[in-house]
Amino acid sequence: MTPAKRVFDVAGALAIGLVLSPLILGLALVILVRDGRPVLYRAERMRTPDDGFLLWKFRTMRVAANDSGVSGGDKKARITSTGRFLRRTRLDELPQLWNILRGDISFVGPRPPLRRYVERFPDLYARVLRARPGVTGLATLAFHRTEERLLAACNTAEETEAVYCRRCVPRKARLDMIYARRRSLCFDVKLMFATVFRRVSLH
Repeated sequence: MTPAKRVFDVAGALAIGLVLSPLILGLALVILVRDGRPVLYRAERMRTPDDGFLLWKFRTMRVAANDSGVSGGDKKARITSTGRFLRRTRLDELPQLWNILRGDISFVGPRPPLRRYVERFPDLYARVLRARPGVTGLATLAFHRTEERLLAACNTAEETEAVYCRRCVPRKARLDMIYARRRSLCFDVKLMFATVFRRVSLH
């Protein structure tokens, strides 16, 4: 990560956190009242192929023991009504401002993967994670809805795992490597605006 990108991340996270602090506190209170504790969901993600960290989100699902893997149709029944709204609007990711301030992730980059997938595809993620992971990115914008549709059709954890590894991991990695070749502060700003307006163009 370049010094300019790090300064941009810190300044942006502080500014957004300050402006949106009433919304963040309000959402935390809604989750607490409607769904109880814990308000936040923390799970290990990978910053590099060898270095993990705890990624923060607002909790959107009922707690289950031994939860693992990505979310597919097999977990749909656990999503709370509050969680559906948070996921649809991506407001569940606001706590990741803390991860940006810590330097775990950037605003823009590949989505930080679970350790299990890094260990399963070490060569692939060795290339993807040369860029600092981010809250949003080219793969997130271009493939997120397709990934949701593919995984939503899965009825078991085993099916979700197979579809994710076979159809999602390689396609997202290709997009992440396109981003790595084109990354710049201007491209990052373009992707951030595209995230807000839910559209992406490679031109």
